[in-house]
Amino acid sequence: MKMRIFLMSFFAVSASLFAETNTDAEKVKWLHNYDQAIQQAKETAKPILLEFRCAPCRNGRQFDAQLVHTKLNSTRGKLMSQYVLLRITTLTGIDLNLFEFDRHNALFFFVMNADEHIYMRFGGRDERSATTYLNFDSLNLALTQGLEQHELYEQGKLPKQIRKDPFYPRDIPTLKRDVIDKKRCVECHLVGDHRATQKETEGSLDKLKDMFVYPDIRNLGFELDIPKGLKVAKVTASAKVSGMLPGDLVTELNNKKVFTFADIQHLLNTVDRQAKKIQISVQRKGKTVPLKLTLPDQWWLTDLTHRYWSIDPLVFFKAQKLSDEEKQKLNLPLDGFASKITEVDINAMLEGAHDLEEGDIVVSVNKVQKDAVTQDLITHIKLHNRAGSSTSLGVIRSGKLQEMTLKTKQQQYRK
Repeated sequence: MKMRIFLMSFFAVSASLFAETNTDAEKVKWLHNYDQAIQQAKETAKPILLEFRCAPCRNGRQFDAQLVHTKLNSTRGKLMSQYVLLRITTLTGIDLNLFEFDRHNALFFFVMNADEHIYMRFGGRDERSATTYLNFDSLNLALTQGLEQHELYEQGKLPKQIRKDPFYPRDIPTLKRDVIDKKRCVECHLVGDHRATQKETEGSLDKLKDMFVYPDIRNLGFELDIPKGLKVAKVTASAKVSGMLPGDLVTELNNKKVFTFADIQHLLNTVDRQAKKIQISVQRKGKTVPLKLTLPDQWWLTDLTHRYWSIDPLVFFKAQKLSDEEKQKLNLPLDGFASKITEVDINAMLEGAHDLEEGDIVVSVNKVQKDAVTQDLITHIKLHNRAGSSTSLGVIRSGKLQEMTLKTKQQQYRK
């Protein structure tokens, strides 16, 4: 009897192990070593799908899990099987200048080859959600286009890419000291934050491009039909004036090919924040249509809440810009940033940040009333003050002008 029970248990366990092994065999296979993936790509002549995944972050977990466990016989699996699949969960040893992307993504992809030629990027986010542009239909499109680009590369039909000098996480002194030397995981957001604070320490930080990074394409007046890649779903404002239409397929930005939202966002991030126009090409009814899009004021401005920048000074209030009529009554410059306080955060009191009240009108910051790049009060403060520093506000309360001190706060996120 005991022998019978033993044999039954043995066969049950064996069947279970076989089922697990068989199930694993039906899924795509991932590598986790960069050099190994490069070598395999050379041996197989396959392109590489590289995933950067911030393991501790909750954002993107569902998409990541579904992708990692893709079945080979699925449509996506058949596409992925034509790639060397590489999953990296720490940026230690990664060339940051080669793999440039918004470090505040928990999940980001590159389609590339063994020569480290990058065909396209995939992923990206906006202030609405960390997963806005993570879509499997658009990923399948990107994988298909990646294979086409790889074939062109193999035929010598793609121009050579110019590479910047390598730059590694260890080249950021504070990151090396506080993270790498302590054997901690080099997470993407840590790289972004340490690099920004290092620039601030060196005096080379340009907050317009280093803090307000990866602008939102919606600021330009168009939105995408995300499952259909770069198919335009909606146009307003500047995009509409430029001649862009719903149904257009975006193909180039400033004369450089784009295949995904992440490609657009990457190139848009390289545009000078003082630029007035950009060139966009779209495909419409089989023809290429060039468009000149006028950049609206503050096209680069985005909500920084999800970034938890150490370089972003917190002010603990909200404000609304005064109308021209209100400015005239107070004899204030029409192009200034004078604003009425609409909300005061409880943390203003807890942090001893300021004594502002709802209804107060802030007319100046450190005696300055206007800014060449913004008419938004809070944006002006963020651009011109270091996080944790104090500045003087000119405030009208009950009809009287008085000076108040604003003490900003520096935030830190898992550093």
